[in-house]
Amino acid sequence: MSELETPQAGDDRSRDDDDVVALLMRQHGDIRNLFDEVEATSGEERRDAFRRLVRLLAVHETAEEEVVHPFVRRSVAGGQEIVEDRLKEEREAKEMLATLDDMDPDGPDFLPKLIELRRDVQMHARAEERYEFIHIRRSTDVTDLAAMAKAIKAAEAMAPTRPHPGVESGAKNMALGPVAALMDRTKDTVRKAMGGS
Repeated sequence: MSELETPQAGDDRSRDDDDVVALLMRQHGDIRNLFDEVEATSGEERRDAFRRLVRLLAVHETAEEEVVHPFVRRSVAGGQEIVEDRLKEEREAKEMLATLDDMDPDGPDFLPKLIELRRDVQMHARAEERYEFIHIRRSTDVTDLAAMAKAIKAAEAMAPTRPHPGVESGAKNMALGPVAALMDRTKDTVRKAMGGS
């Protein structure tokens, strides 16, 4: 599977496409599956799977930072603290992902670091589901769920495809996002053209 085939919100045109929570939960499942694939493979297969994982994590987190977190800040009691906790987790994950991105996927240090990242990402996803998604579902009607799903898809289409630690807010994403996305997609294209992953 190529990087261009990395799952993004709405790619499979599921009937859940009009529900932001279902859409993001499905992506959490895609992320778990990609971690499995990276762990179970080696060589070029592992490099390809890891590239897809990096891309999915980057676009997924950017979309949440631009759509989910602002909603939670405005609409959930204690939302500011909830979001700050998620942003701290996202920053740490982006830093580790950037470190892994510079490593040889078949090197001896890669899998232990990947397993550590996986644990952190899964804890982060559970916290999002528990402290953000459940409140979105409870406090939002179908129309708003659909509008947020549409916003997630738009944010992912413009999101960077690599981790950018320190860019964990909607404002920073808006300022850096399009430039970083263009630079990342150019790097992706060059890497692919050069036969790398």
